[in-house]
Formats: sequence, structure tokens, C-alpha cells
Amino acid sequence: MKVDVKCFATLANEDTCDYREPISYDIEDGRTVGDLADKVGVTRADVKITFVNGRKSGHNTLLSNGDRVGFVPAVGGM
Repeated sequence: MKVDVKCFATLANEDTCDYREPISYDIEDGRTVGDLADKVGVTRADVKITFVNGRKSGHNTLLSNGDRVGFVPAVGGM
């Protein structure tokens, strides 16, 4: 299945997870947000907030085909 990923602030990397445009990843069914973070190269401990389809989620959230995921680090007093 395919999911789109965006990373913000210090997590952004234009090759693997950028903030301008989502990057599509193929992942296996039954994978979680945490599994996706690992695949993208984002350290789970560096992620303060995760969004799936615009809703706050956690590392154990199961992903579905077409989901849009955003990773946000702790910034500016978060």
C-alpha cells in the first residue's frame, strides 16, 4: 500500500521526508506509524506529534492505503 509523508522543522530531509511536498512510500499492510518512521529514517524519540490524515495519532496507529502522515518535532516550547 502507499502512504504520503511530510516531515517538519528539524525532521525534514528533502531526499526522504520533506515539508514542501509529500513523499510516497510503499509499505506492507499492517504497518504502524512507528514502522513508517523507521523506514523514513526519523528517530521516534525526536517526534513530538504525529498526524495521520490531519488527526493526531501515536506510533502504534495502524496505517491504511492512501494515508497522509506528518511528523513534527518538539519546537518552540512544545
